[in-house]
Amino acid sequence: MGRIKLKGGALTAPVPPALVTVADGDEKNVLTVAWTGILSTVPPTTYISVRPRRHSYGMLERSREFVLHLPPTALAKQVDYCGTFTGAKVDKFEKCNFTLLPSDEVAAPTIAECPIALECRVKTVLPMGSHDVFIAEIVSVSVDENLMDANGKLRLERADLLAFGHGEYYALGRRVGVFGFSAVKRRKTPDKKKGNGNGKRR
Repeated sequence: MGRIKLKGGALTAPVPPALVTVADGDEKNVLTVAWTGILSTVPPTTYISVRPRRHSYGMLERSREFVLHLPPTALAKQVDYCGTFTGAKVDKFEKCNFTLLPSDEVAAPTIAECPIALECRVKTVLPMGSHDVFIAEIVSVSVDENLMDANGKLRLERADLLAFGHGEYYALGRRVGVFGFSAVKRRKTPDKKKGNGNGKRR
């Protein structure tokens, strides 16, 4: 089977179409950012890439804080809306019927309808061309209580998270493994002909 060569382009998928809230004084806004991810575990560090012409850019630059939300598939239309319309002309919180909660560590609000919210403080801004990269430390995380099981384990499969790839939205599919499962050794099944597996014959 052959391969077709395409010119270089911004193609990585799937990515999370994150809802990002920002606030600067009495002004606040929400925008959709697909260029995001984790840069470091210790300290926990993330990034968002934002075009300088976006309405939220100035608020990000001045406040140096934001909340990164991972939305569920039920919010696909709202996620698309927040990435299509500008907060300079419309109140996207009101249009999307979002419930706003106070965040613990930053001024930007938390969207209650999103099951996962990462509160972030900007450490560095890097101009990259079409976008500037805001590198930030994750200073607090809040999750919907329904995502926690009886043992206190976070069950992300319950979040029904939305994914984005090459201009289209997707619901995440079935789980095919867990981290480290390729290194787990299978337990040997005792050979009934040789004995019961403990070196003794019956």
